[in-house]
Amino acid sequence: MNRNKWRIGCMSAVASMMLFGTSCTKNFEKYNTDPVSAYPDQLAADFNDVGGYYPQIQQGIFFNYNFGAGKDWTYQLTQNLNADIFSGYMATRHNFAGGINNTTFFLMDGWNFAAWDYTYSYTMLPIRHAEEKTKDVYPDFYAIAKILKVEVMHRITDQYGPIVYTHYGEGETGGTYDSQEQAYNQFFLDLKEGVSTLEAFVQAHPTLNRFSNFDLAYGGDLKQWIKFGNSLRLRLAIRISKANPDKAKAEAEAAIADPGGMLATNADNFTISGQGYTNPLGAISPSWQDIQMSANMESILGGYKDPREPKYFVAATDPLAKGAFKGIRSGIPYPDEKTYINHSILNITTETPAVLMTAAEVSFLKAEGKLKGWNMGGNTTVKQFYEDGVTKSFAQWGAGGIDDYLKSTAVPANYVDLYQPTILNTNAASTISPMWDDNASDATKLERIITQKWIAGFPEGCEAWAEQRRTGYPKIFKVQKNDSQGVIDTNKGVRRLEFSSTEKATNPTGYAQAVQLLGGSDNGATALWWDKN
Repeated sequence: MNRNKWRIGCMSAVASMMLFGTSCTKNFEKYNTDPVSAYPDQLAADFNDVGGYYPQIQQGIFFNYNFGAGKDWTYQLTQNLNADIFSGYMATRHNFAGGINNTTFFLMDGWNFAAWDYTYSYTMLPIRHAEEKTKDVYPDFYAIAKILKVEVMHRITDQYGPIVYTHYGEGETGGTYDSQEQAYNQFFLDLKEGVSTLEAFVQAHPTLNRFSNFDLAYGGDLKQWIKFGNSLRLRLAIRISKANPDKAKAEAEAAIADPGGMLATNADNFTISGQGYTNPLGAISPSWQDIQMSANMESILGGYKDPREPKYFVAATDPLAKGAFKGIRSGIPYPDEKTYINHSILNITTETPAVLMTAAEVSFLKAEGKLKGWNMGGNTTVKQFYEDGVTKSFAQWGAGGIDDYLKSTAVPANYVDLYQPTILNTNAASTISPMWDDNASDATKLERIITQKWIAGFPEGCEAWAEQRRTGYPKIFKVQKNDSQGVIDTNKGVRRLEFSSTEKATNPTGYAQAVQLLGGSDNGATALWWDKN
């Protein structure tokens, strides 16, 4: 594991922060003689000695680190060519690697190393430095580092399985792994510590805001970070509900009971923007046309006549589509690179904020918790939580027609391929509708909750893929072409990414431990600890 790649912004006395320049911590000595550079005490006075880590960390969640021109390929490798596609959200019209690649279950190390390598090199390392420099000095900064660490690393463990977490930074190379269960247990402790530290700080300093210059999410509003920390705790509790039901219930109810509250309105949504951040999907889809609407999205949104469809996608320009929204099935043979090029692209620009957690998601989490019989606070019913989640999603996207939608008995539509109908046309994968039914089975209620949660979560594929694996919902189309040579079940789909080849080469002892903790072969068929579906 390469621990040497990190950058922190340098300050000059007259310039704004350069967040993504060359690392400057080793050059503090020159500040004593350089008249245009800030002195260490000036840096500390504005908290720039520690604050410069945080924009980089926040950009590293929905990965788009500033490597310069063409930087969006980093996100393409870390998430777009795995989770965004495996989740059922997106598909590609490209015949990458001769059509034998992730989309056809041939897992490519040249793609799948990135989420691991880049996160540890460019995100986890500055988190470590931020923790070390702020502990016992700046409790507000320290607490936010704790919360961000969980947000960053739960995504990595949910992609790979065992991770280096509790022992991270103990050695210059390699690292001792935690099982996924151990990592989750520490996540809960870190979130509890982060939230309680912030609550104590806010109580002691109710008007102090010294994080604002470094905050790409909430402008330094610590009460919002408390809400996000509690909401993240609820998300992770639901995630492990099949693997450790008692622990899940206890963590969820503790998060609900915390007086700091949760994301409750769209103003609370956890989004990343500003300070040079650009949404990589705004380049990968509209500009490069490497990624487009999936057949799953076409089937579900189109079948429901969902008013969010034009908010998410642009109508196809293919003349055969006749102005409709048109998606592509994943894991198919491609006649050529241009056949599906005029199908629907994402309605996202580089200026669109990265939306990582919403009030709508929290309502759906509460709906599922209530369905399990957990105490989700007050007397709100499962139906009310569910409908609240849909309503908040509509409001988030500026979509109208919520009343009619909540009464709709429409079902997903069959998929018709414009160019290869004989082999790719298929019936809808589900018959679930938006309208709530109190008389339905718990399984049907859960499918309804997760299907709407999946729709509302677009385009955040990491969460959607994790939830699709955990629950089996929404039901999505199977690949038509499976190139895993019998390793990955077509019906079950990819369950995880293989560990990075860099890790195998540079940390063989740790890698062997990781495979042992995984409890199965290092391939895409081995289920994660929480994946009991």
